Amino acid sequence: MSTTAKHTVPFGQKVAFGLGMLANQMFPAVLGIFMVVLVQNLGFPGWMWGVIYFFPRIFDSFTDPIMGFISDNTKSKWGRRRQYVMAGAVIMGIAFVAMWQLYKTDPATGELVSLNYNFTYFMIWSFVFYLGLTIFSVPYVAMGYEMSDDFHERTNIMATAQWIGQWAWVIAPWFWVIMYDNGPDGWFPDAETATRTLAIWVGVILMVVAMMPAIFIKSESTLEKDYSPMTIKNIGGSFNEIILGFKEALKIKPFRKLCISTFFIFNAFNTVATFTFFIIVYHLFNGDADAANAGFWPTLFGSLGAISTTFIVIPIVAWLSRKIGKKQAFILSQGISIIGYVMLWFLLVPGKPYLFIFALPFFSFGIGSLFTLMMSMTSDVIDLDELNTGKRREGIFGAIYWWMVKFGFAIAGGLSGVILSIVGFQEGIPGTDQPEAITGLRIFFSGLPIVGTLIAMWVMRDYDVTEEKALEVRAAIDRKKMAKGSSSAYMPGKLLTLKENLHLNGATGINFAGQSTAEISALFAEKLNGHLHGLCFSPYVEGQAAGDILSKEQIRRRMEIIMPHTEWIRSFSCTEGNELIPRIAHEKGLKTMVGAWISADKARNEAEINALVRLAKEGLVDIAAVGNEVLLRNELSEQEIIGYIERVKAQLPEGIPVGYVDAYYQFLERPELVNACDILPINCYPFWEGADSSHALLFLQQMYTLAAEAGRGKKVIVAETGWPSAGQSVEAAQPSAENAMKYFINAQDWAKANGIEMFYFSSFDESWKVVHEGEVGTRWGLWDKHEQPKFASQNVKTN
Repeated sequence: MSTTAKHTVPFGQKVAFGLGMLANQMFPAVLGIFMVVLVQNLGFPGWMWGVIYFFPRIFDSFTDPIMGFISDNTKSKWGRRRQYVMAGAVIMGIAFVAMWQLYKTDPATGELVSLNYNFTYFMIWSFVFYLGLTIFSVPYVAMGYEMSDDFHERTNIMATAQWIGQWAWVIAPWFWVIMYDNGPDGWFPDAETATRTLAIWVGVILMVVAMMPAIFIKSESTLEKDYSPMTIKNIGGSFNEIILGFKEALKIKPFRKLCISTFFIFNAFNTVATFTFFIIVYHLFNGDADAANAGFWPTLFGSLGAISTTFIVIPIVAWLSRKIGKKQAFILSQGISIIGYVMLWFLLVPGKPYLFIFALPFFSFGIGSLFTLMMSMTSDVIDLDELNTGKRREGIFGAIYWWMVKFGFAIAGGLSGVILSIVGFQEGIPGTDQPEAITGLRIFFSGLPIVGTLIAMWVMRDYDVTEEKALEVRAAIDRKKMAKGSSSAYMPGKLLTLKENLHLNGATGINFAGQSTAEISALFAEKLNGHLHGLCFSPYVEGQAAGDILSKEQIRRRMEIIMPHTEWIRSFSCTEGNELIPRIAHEKGLKTMVGAWISADKARNEAEINALVRLAKEGLVDIAAVGNEVLLRNELSEQEIIGYIERVKAQLPEGIPVGYVDAYYQFLERPELVNACDILPINCYPFWEGADSSHALLFLQQMYTLAAEAGRGKKVIVAETGWPSAGQSVEAAQPSAENAMKYFINAQDWAKANGIEMFYFSSFDESWKVVHEGEVGTRWGLWDKHEQPKFASQNVKTN
């Protein structure tokens, strides 16, 4: 019972988001290039450069969470983000132009401009620029997180954005060449003039580019949303909620892993990135920046690395993510980057600078894959947070994630100075006169990123937000929304939309009016003790979840509890210990409907199908179910499912019927799927369609009738139906122990009276489903999670 709500995003909107990424990366990239002028031409001492480098970035990192809170709680007809993206773009553009209007000599008077004046002027405009960057970037990143709910489309969005954004790092290094190509035939008379002029062009153009997401990415109005009022008092008092948001976000283990991994990879890289110029000039050209045009090579290093990322890394990473999953793509990409760092140690050969070019495609996989995958995975984690808290907090999560990046970036700047001091490197002294210092720089240049990458890979080794889990989380969110009147695959009232003028006519079941809970409980016990046709088997005990390995002992123990009450058992998988269920069931004389779990994971599908066929050939399968709600989860196409069904049918012994299980309405307009099945096992949940308990049986009857009409004479089996005893309501459908017993009684009477084979869902409560469906997902069992009879008054016999 799962689905995704927003699927493919139009390419134009992906490009608009990507243009925002170009501005988001180009401003800092050019800022880093231009800052050379402060020391080289305007005479800023090292401590001034360090202060300018560190404090505005720290300010930026601490304003991000505040902006995240504001963005997440904004009520506006334009939505939560667009207006801030627009305002931030304007502030950034104006501040960037202003901050670089620095003069060594006052053009009006010809007098020297005070160093302290230039420092103070630049510092003030730096804070304004970084304030604009915060106002722009936090809502902008959040826009990307909420553009799609689809697991793979999120990666496509981020890949497109990173592809466009990477051009910043291709273009920016060439400003260094323009700035210092001075003289009669140069671009500008000096670097100081070049920076002032280029800043105007860069600031205005990037300001317009940064506006593109606000203009072209549409947002729904949030005027009616239940957000915190955006008053000065609330914003000022939001620090407690921001701190709470930090704590809640970092409690989510997968998110912690994303932040920690990014911190080590990105900041290990940035710590040594500043050494590129020194290593090329001092190691390859012995400190002579003019020799063999040595200044050209550092620029080429950065530019070619960015081109490799743009045209090689990002497309490959996006492809890998779809094929092997995001975590595996991340680990493989970072492994390739380690090869690149090792190659750089051997290919930085004095006098042969061109050799390092061969390492760049490998080296670029590190940073190139990082944000493409991490931003996509952050979107998946935000879904987890929404499921647990009911809040959609892209702004807070984006702010926390980028706070880690920016705070670490500031630390990296300081750490690079410490490393220069440790190795004893000094500018102006030839490389051959300080060989130990140059070797030390090279060791850190290759070694520190390798260490950071290995730590990140170790941290991510057990990251568990797989595609399957992400889809289940998304489905659970949809169900929670459904409970508040929002749409879902199991939509309230969906049954009534399937046929025009459909009237719910039929038996309404027992009239429980006037009956006490004890009387209802006694009748429930009578039905349960009278042998059900079938039960859906819940194998996972407290503390386990899907994917854990099942033991014989737990399956045998639970089977012994339910075997006196049922003739059939339905299982959902044939691997990870689930293959023991039909074996033990047959030992106890029960018949089996055995399911192969089919999903987007093609490798697992092969294992499931092969295991199903083996069990059938051993005589342990009475009905074979190939897949459960795969169409509902939107994981495979109808034709792919039919292909799996036909493969299984071709391999199974004669006499074993094969079907595919899904929501009843999935079969209504799929004649090819119906033809492929020997039987139609349907899932029917009046609860999820918002039926009140007095009309639930009517809904069940109509679901069965519609599927029977679509089946054109093929046997229809109710593979799942049930009612939860607690949790959130869905319109008129109220979960309670009494309503669960009423539905069970009426459903059993109806099925037996009409000769309908029905598997009731479910045998035991399953706590692990709280992550996917909230509390209501944990309370569908006839027995509780401790394997005790669920309803206190029932007189249920045991073996």
